[in-house]
Amino acid sequence: MTQDRVPNDPNRVVVFDTTMRDGEQAPGFSMSPADKVRMARALKALGVDVMEAGFAAASPGDEDCIRAVVGEVAEDDHGPIFCSLSRSTEADIDAAWRALKGTARRRIHIFLGTSPIHRSAKLKMTTDQVLAQAIASVEYARTRFDDVEFSAEDAIRTEPEFLAEVLEAVADAGAQTLNVPDTVGYSTPDEIRELYRFLIARIRPRYPDVVFSTHCHNDLGLAVANSLAAVEGGARQVESTVNGIGERAGNASLEEVVMALRVRAERFGVTTGIDSTKLVSASRLLSEITHSPVVRNKAIVGINAFAHEAGIHQHGMFADARTYEIMRPQDVGFEGSFFVLGKHSGRHAVAKRAEVLGHPLVGTHLTDAFAAFKARADEIGEIDDAELMAICVATQPREREHAAA
Repeated sequence: MTQDRVPNDPNRVVVFDTTMRDGEQAPGFSMSPADKVRMARALKALGVDVMEAGFAAASPGDEDCIRAVVGEVAEDDHGPIFCSLSRSTEADIDAAWRALKGTARRRIHIFLGTSPIHRSAKLKMTTDQVLAQAIASVEYARTRFDDVEFSAEDAIRTEPEFLAEVLEAVADAGAQTLNVPDTVGYSTPDEIRELYRFLIARIRPRYPDVVFSTHCHNDLGLAVANSLAAVEGGARQVESTVNGIGERAGNASLEEVVMALRVRAERFGVTTGIDSTKLVSASRLLSEITHSPVVRNKAIVGINAFAHEAGIHQHGMFADARTYEIMRPQDVGFEGSFFVLGKHSGRHAVAKRAEVLGHPLVGTHLTDAFAAFKARADEIGEIDDAELMAICVATQPREREHAAA
């Protein structure tokens, strides 16, 4: 059965990637079928456990995209599980089946709104109707899929008792993964941690093998923090995207969640199957495909993540990288740390770089060169090697020039 292929380990977090579905459906991040195949290969190399390749019923093209990804990337005996999102209708479930039937490693991800605002404004349904449709959709999905995930859309704004009732009912109908999404990024870490503890205490005694999943959006900038809090509350699947792309302000960033769990392993006590050394390459590929650059100060994969300009920081890094880096750049796929020479840099960093370039600075030469360096940095910002060499030559003492002649 497909669900057996997801690690069933209480200390292992399943990484569910939705870059090609929730990420791709956001404005500015559309991908062609060829792009999705390239991205899927990168995600497979990264080691994601579940790959949500699209929303088959959204359009014939999306169904074809999922089919193409499965045809190019899926393997029979190992690798990620491939998934399609689906509304709680038979037509959507059938579309997902057509798109995924080329692999035995398949999952359907059914969603249905459960919050008061979704029930009244969008669905025009009562709680009894929502409950009945949730059960019926999972029962029908189980006739086609061994692996069924159910999402209670807008779970965070749903009454906890009703949310528990729905999740209990779909588990009884055959759903093995229960997703509790913060669809609109409304929660705080304390709230979501306690919600998972409540739901697990209520449901797990009857359904010990179900996996509780978290899917957090970033509307208040808390998607990663909320995902980590959900893990503390007992979630063992995290749904995320590379670079945090997704609807509105995006989803929880895969690379940030993975590295937080790794760097703070003593706190969280869990692992993932991600090869973290491929995080930077996956991030850059997505940026290339979507023509959307990653901001310099993006955690983990931004170009400033392991760059140092401040003199105090550079001095500390020369002494021991652990003074200012809590992880090694090589751990995420960078070749190493690098120092940026600018107006905040100190004498030590300038002298050290000048020596590497073949221009050792000592005595008055260092004093003059450093003063010229600061003045030039105020003018243009970052000082590259060519600029630094020009400064070294321009401030060279006259007696050294005569001796060289």
